[in-house]
Amino acid sequence: MQIQSREPTGAYAKAYSTEEMSNTAFLLLVIGLVYAELMNSDVPCGVANRGKLRMVHGLFVGIAVVARILHRLGICHQVSFTRWFVACFLSHLKQVPAGLRVKDMTFSEVPVRVYEPTSVCDGLRRGLMYFHGGGWILGSIDSVDEVCRHIAIESDTTVISVGYRLAPEHRYPAQLDDCEKATCHFLSVAETEFGVDSHRVAVGGDSTGANLAAALCQRLACSEDRHLPFPCAQVLIYPALQMADFNLPSYQQNHAVPILFRGRMAFYFLQYLNGDVSLCQEVLEGNHVPTELRPRYELWLSPSNLPPECLTRGFYKHPSPEYDGEVYHAIKEGLEPEVSPLLADDALIQKTPRTFILTCEYDVLRDDGILYRKRLLDLGKDVTWQHVLDGFHGMINFFNQGWLTFPSAVQVVDGAVHYIKTL
Repeated sequence: MQIQSREPTGAYAKAYSTEEMSNTAFLLLVIGLVYAELMNSDVPCGVANRGKLRMVHGLFVGIAVVARILHRLGICHQVSFTRWFVACFLSHLKQVPAGLRVKDMTFSEVPVRVYEPTSVCDGLRRGLMYFHGGGWILGSIDSVDEVCRHIAIESDTTVISVGYRLAPEHRYPAQLDDCEKATCHFLSVAETEFGVDSHRVAVGGDSTGANLAAALCQRLACSEDRHLPFPCAQVLIYPALQMADFNLPSYQQNHAVPILFRGRMAFYFLQYLNGDVSLCQEVLEGNHVPTELRPRYELWLSPSNLPPECLTRGFYKHPSPEYDGEVYHAIKEGLEPEVSPLLADDALIQKTPRTFILTCEYDVLRDDGILYRKRLLDLGKDVTWQHVLDGFHGMINFFNQGWLTFPSAVQVVDGAVHYIKTL
């Protein structure tokens, strides 16, 4: 029997045609927007695995574009869609390897994941509280699972990964509060419940997670309740440390280098504080910084404080911005040390523990880390600095991720491992 195919006819054909045209229009819109974004990006010759970075950036831009369209159509919030996509396609949990025990728990109502080496240990182990990055709005315990497993096994360290609350659902200081609660809880039970020396517990993280680690050390240093041991070190992997100046040499040189653009960093700070992203351009220009504070910030943020090699790819002095009091009052918490640890007074930075700072050459946040290193060194603090010459922001997210893996990510994680072994 011969079966003949039939073309859609009548009203059905019209509906079919309309749906097909809508799908095509949507696809073309996404492709056009992704193409426009990619044309605005810049992947310098010195970046490791340039082709792969372009491909990954294209993927992330595509996700962001679709999320933005769905948000405007009222289907779902763009942040929710991005989190869902990352959780489903970019955060694959693998079988726990031999020599490691992994447990999901809560510390003072904050979700955490505990990574405990099972090898025999003479005495008490060291510990690390790890805070993931993601601009205070993305990232999760799952997103840094491979990193925490590797650190725990290779450095024989009990690692606690903290699932702090995220913006836009929760604004500052919710994220920092959660990190403090989880850290203090662990310090109080480290020896009795986990066999960890509470005097050998460090705090650390990547990007905005490193911001939380630095801010937490300063907050704890100010605390009058000092019955718990102080963190023995802070491990800061390409940290975001200030929102006073978005025109530092690294912001200028790497303003369009994936996966963190200059404008996006201002967006993340604003989402963290109050969600008013309409202030983005004002903040990028520096209009939010009061005139009386500028001389003090200039002492700490001047390009003259950077190594000469940081200026070789070009830099121009940004004209003095016009102060806008309304913008300042909207974001003034962002200039406080708990959001901008680099802007803390000497007396507070003097109280911080020994520090490991890792920076990447092709990262808008490069100079934040380098300038914080200088402030620490000027105060006689113990600082270890590692600079990845072919690195870009966010590399740690591509550690041991199959086809998404970047070899330089191993250099980043192993740098942290090597330092942690010295604690």
